[in-house]
Amino acid sequence: MSRITALDPSQATGKSAELFTAVKSKLGVVPNLMRTLGHSPAVLEAYLGFSGALAHGVLPAKVREQLALAIGETNACDYCLSAHSLLGKGAGLTTETILDARRVQAADPKTDALLKFAAAVVDARGQVTDEVLATVRAAGASDAEIIEVIAHVALNTLTNYTNHIAQTVIDFPKAVALPAAV
Repeated sequence: MSRITALDPSQATGKSAELFTAVKSKLGVVPNLMRTLGHSPAVLEAYLGFSGALAHGVLPAKVREQLALAIGETNACDYCLSAHSLLGKGAGLTTETILDARRVQAADPKTDALLKFAAAVVDARGQVTDEVLATVRAAGASDAEIIEVIAHVALNTLTNYTNHIAQTVIDFPKAVALPAAV
């Protein structure tokens, strides 16, 4: 049961209605997360703007989805894991790549380092050590990529925490639980 009810797009007015229309025209639906963020049109607009800006950054779509999955798993956000498992497939990720990202790992060494850096930023609340930063740089990450990973942590933490607090109803195919480590 949701603790903050997602707005009904057909009942929305003003800026929320305008933003819902834009989301629906792009995605075909207005996901429950957006409907929840719509309680504050300023927050929904900020989220959409931030997400849209990062889509034009240096990190490719596959890596952005892998980051969302790693961050979502680190923050234990079932809603975002479900959403980004579907979006990740749309970006070209395989089922195994999606599961690997949730395990904070990737076959590509640089992507692996970016995912581990993102998880370290979450775990350390941004207070990462010099060693953590040196490790991601040694894997070939540029300062632009490092800054964008930090931005993705911020963006995904906003959605992860919103979903935790609101208990947003998952309106995507539910992400499967990670198999137990052997």
